Amino acid sequence: MRPITEYQDYRLYMRDFYEERKKSGFTWRDFSKSAGFASPSYLKLVCEGKSSLSRVGLPRVANAMDLSGYEFTYFEKMVEFGNATNDEKKKAAFTELTRIAKEQKARVIDADTFAYYESGINSIVRELAPLMPGALPKDMAKKIKHIFTAQQVRDSLELLTKAKFLEETGENTYRQADKAITGSTEAIPLALRSMNREMTDLAKEAIDKVEAKDKNISGVTMGVDAPTLARISEEIDKCRKRVIALANGCKNINQVYRLNLQLFPLTDKV
Repeated sequence: MRPITEYQDYRLYMRDFYEERKKSGFTWRDFSKSAGFASPSYLKLVCEGKSSLSRVGLPRVANAMDLSGYEFTYFEKMVEFGNATNDEKKKAAFTELTRIAKEQKARVIDADTFAYYESGINSIVRELAPLMPGALPKDMAKKIKHIFTAQQVRDSLELLTKAKFLEETGENTYRQADKAITGSTEAIPLALRSMNREMTDLAKEAIDKVEAKDKNISGVTMGVDAPTLARISEEIDKCRKRVIALANGCKNINQVYRLNLQLFPLTDKV
């Protein structure tokens, strides 16, 4: 099995543990019994996402998997992360997962991507820094229309270069690395929600701060059914990809823009 610090989904870790031992005749009944559960299929249901591991069951399962020390604590935080009912609790648990892994000098899956998406400043600085060779963080902060401090820009530059999303080619001079910014775990949607909230707030500021000629803000309220909603969502995806292609073809970049595409329900179904 991979080290526990390479997991963030406790169900996946439990399933991999089972699959590893199944080679020696280990069964779900054996797993449940070793953890002290009467139901022979309970842990199978947990791994399939049909049930959740409780606080009472957590130490039993951890002990059945021979977890101790930091591995026990890491598993505990994985369960908290997976069972969290809101973003605040999820973020707190993920922060602990990252801390424990770093203490063990272990690989932290998606930690850099999570940090990148957690705040809108990082995507702004990633686009702005290459346009301002030699500029200090305070100079970049002044160019951003919204209130970000020089320290926030400095911290963002440090993150972006550490994660190799930017490469420093000279003193205070950067270029974008070719590294794609991707992630596949539960943590990334959590960070994306945080960034989208922040970008939505910046869009509200732009309504008052930015002249009409420099922005395009519009909307439409409409009634739809499920098939029409699916078609509209598909058209928005196509539009976003066409906009990205146009931006990628730009040869003389001199400004950073943000495009928010927002389609959401205003009522429950009638």
